[in-house]
Amino acid sequence: MIPPTPIINLCRRRHNLTKGSTLCSPVAVDRDAAVYLILCWSHISMLRPFLSLIHRMTVHPNGDGIICAMETPKSCRWFDWDQNETAEIHKLGLKVSEKVLTELDNVGLQLALAFDNDGTTLAAGGEDGSLRVFKWPSMETIINESNAHSTVKDLHFSFDGKLIVSLGGGGPCRVWDVSSAIALATLANENREIFSSCRFSQINDGTRVLYIVAGTEKGGSIVTWNTQTWERISSKLISRDTICAFNVSADGKFLACGTPSGEIVIVNSTNMHIHTKIKNAHLGIITALAFSPDSRALASVSLDSSAKVTVIEEKKNGGLSLWFAILIILLAVAAYFLKVEGIEKLRLQYW
Repeated sequence: MIPPTPIINLCRRRHNLTKGSTLCSPVAVDRDAAVYLILCWSHISMLRPFLSLIHRMTVHPNGDGIICAMETPKSCRWFDWDQNETAEIHKLGLKVSEKVLTELDNVGLQLALAFDNDGTTLAAGGEDGSLRVFKWPSMETIINESNAHSTVKDLHFSFDGKLIVSLGGGGPCRVWDVSSAIALATLANENREIFSSCRFSQINDGTRVLYIVAGTEKGGSIVTWNTQTWERISSKLISRDTICAFNVSADGKFLACGTPSGEIVIVNSTNMHIHTKIKNAHLGIITALAFSPDSRALASVSLDSSAKVTVIEEKKNGGLSLWFAILIILLAVAAYFLKVEGIEKLRLQYW
């Protein structure tokens, strides 16, 4: 997912990311977190009157603008980027667009919005359980399912845009074929799990997988699903706390989880081991997480009105091998001296 070009340019001019940097202006991160960071920035005076009315949002992958689901009226509106690259001080903001989304006007509150990777398909999930998928920008209807769920909490497209997964309130998840508008699978929760987020990704060999965050009696878990058979592959307990924010890196290597206590947990998807854990990353509930396009940094935002960028450091695997080699050398030296001592004792006995 490529963040809007203005954000990248601004980042290059104004920021050097360091581990745990706390920022109040835009940085080069993925789409949704970039918008949250922009909304924290002071140069969006034209959008400020709408901030209390915005419930959900998604950014077009090419950086053309953003769609916001409004609480009043219960419609979706398009906003354009407002930037001035010729000024000495680079200003970036948002402005109300003349473009009207008739198909999403007065359709009820939308709890989930998502573009596919190339920005040619838009999906919206409603509080009333409806799922709408459109071609973009023509807004030609592809899917119009009024009873997809009791309510729609999350949406995500597969990398190739052929599939979309929708999450109902707590579960289950449903997987749809975009071109045929057919539901391919229903993924049920088990043992009183409560599903809260869903993301397509791929593992090292290019195999497509689906991750679903589940709340259990023990804490927050990540359930991995096979996208051919739609069967569970595994379930891994990540935190004893609830996972309230979740995202996957573009290369599929890392999974990021945020908790209500402000903790960030980054998981290696290869073995589902914890790569990095940052306690008290924020003072309040983490509301959104997003990786940079190169998967080397993670942006996080919280209800405490803070935004933070954390650089993901590679773990060195050579440390264990080095200590093992040292241990072998020490054992060899000890064995040598024991052998010499034994020979000396034999000599004394002989003489």
